[in-house]
Amino acid sequence: MFNHIMVGTNDIERSKRFYDAVLGLLGAGQPVRNASPSGHTRLFYRHDGNSFCVSEPINGEAACPANGGTIGFKCNSPEQVVQFHDVAVANGGTSIEEPPGPRDSSMGTLHLSYVRDPDGNKLCGIYRPK
Repeated sequence: MFNHIMVGTNDIERSKRFYDAVLGLLGAGQPVRNASPSGHTRLFYRHDGNSFCVSEPINGEAACPANGGTIGFKCNSPEQVVQFHDVAVANGGTSIEEPPGPRDSSMGTLHLSYVRDPDGNKLCGIYRPK
């Protein structure tokens, strides 16, 4: 369904350090650095046919997080959910909501962790047992 997800940043190098660490844990390599036609820098992380992008806002306004928005990253185990959280926090993210761990839901037990990136975007590490 999705081709890519893009978030804005007010500090592209800070975001690169953060996402290199967090997405590296999930298996993504170094991003492709690209300049938009307007000259703004964008980073494209690719992994398993998916793309996650970070961009300086092309309209010149400050980047801000989506109110009510969450971007979920698939983890391979409950342990990786905890690692996702811990690596994010160690690299400038902020822990939010409950501590990482299992949550009962209408879809069964999910393992979740929630953080905000340095620009305030809400991220979730999620493992859904088969």
